[in-house]
Amino acid sequence: MRILIAPDKFKGTLTSVEVSKIIAEGFLGHDCDLKPVADGGEGTSKILSSSLGGKTIEVNVMSPLGESVLAPIEILFDEDGVPEIAFIEMSVASGLSLLSKEELVPWNATSYGTGELIIAARDIGVDRIILGIGGSATNDGGAGMAKALGVRFYDKAGHEIEDIPERLADLDRVFPDIAIDLPEIVVASDVNNPLLGESGATKVFGAQKGIHAEEIELHESRLKAFADVVEKELQISLRNHHGAGAAGGLGFGLMAFCDAKLEPGFELVAKMIDLEDSIRDCDIVITGEGSIDSQSIMGKAPYGVAKMAKKHNKPVIAFCGVSENDEKISKAFDKVFSLVDSNVSFEEAIKEPAKVLKNKVDSCRLMIEQLLL
Repeated sequence: MRILIAPDKFKGTLTSVEVSKIIAEGFLGHDCDLKPVADGGEGTSKILSSSLGGKTIEVNVMSPLGESVLAPIEILFDEDGVPEIAFIEMSVASGLSLLSKEELVPWNATSYGTGELIIAARDIGVDRIILGIGGSATNDGGAGMAKALGVRFYDKAGHEIEDIPERLADLDRVFPDIAIDLPEIVVASDVNNPLLGESGATKVFGAQKGIHAEEIELHESRLKAFADVVEKELQISLRNHHGAGAAGGLGFGLMAFCDAKLEPGFELVAKMIDLEDSIRDCDIVITGEGSIDSQSIMGKAPYGVAKMAKKHNKPVIAFCGVSENDEKISKAFDKVFSLVDSNVSFEEAIKEPAKVLKNKVDSCRLMIEQLLL
């Protein structure tokens, strides 16, 4: 039996590579093809780099709160050794993973470090940047990123605003001429939200970044003021574009100031690692992530794997930390195995995820093999 193992990470506990290896260990004796996947969230750049033979370098950039952090850039070289593509992630510069819950300060959390990552990748000499934008700690519409690239901001009195994003509400004009030539930027995102409104960046994702309920409208108005000025000055209309609200509006800023193209993260990753060819050649597909729930069907990697498997009439299994009883999930996967069950508590699964996953795989092996009988 040829098994394709293509999981995403179990967020906060296991990387997708670790999950792949643990599952493969449970199927010794079978031909296992390991292809970890991602959807634009944390770990996307490393997966692409590992699959395609990239090299990691590290640069110092600004964290969401202005401190220096060491951030990786994955570089893919052509056959002549010339830098060709840079894989970067906003999470390593401007992400929630860099802050504790007590450190979340949404009024001044900045995406400036992401702009510095873009500059560093440009300086390496690549022709293309693929930027994953999951896991943001910011809600600045990409203003901090734009400032790092050289965009200048002015108030009604004509004074330059240095305190970005704190004073976005005072914005009256932007001077968008960026003094550096940027390579093509492709944004990998698993989020289709617009910038503003009930399904926008602030109202959907603000709470996880420390925005209190009583301040939602203030943050919403700040992003609206930013969008109003940017769209007027640049004569564009992007606020309702799919993905404009991704990463606290970084999707909007990247499109506005970098002419970036937003693509569904899973589809981009799947194409680059030739996932469909691997699915076509296997007998059964095993995927998974930390939680299989209603959000999974909104563009998350395991659901993308499942759809691709069904396209080629392959059985598809998912392992996850926790699962949700949903009709669409039931239709997408032949079977979902949750680590948390009547025998394993949530706390135990978090404390010893590798051990719990291994035990679950071992206990489910026979059931999975019988799907092919």
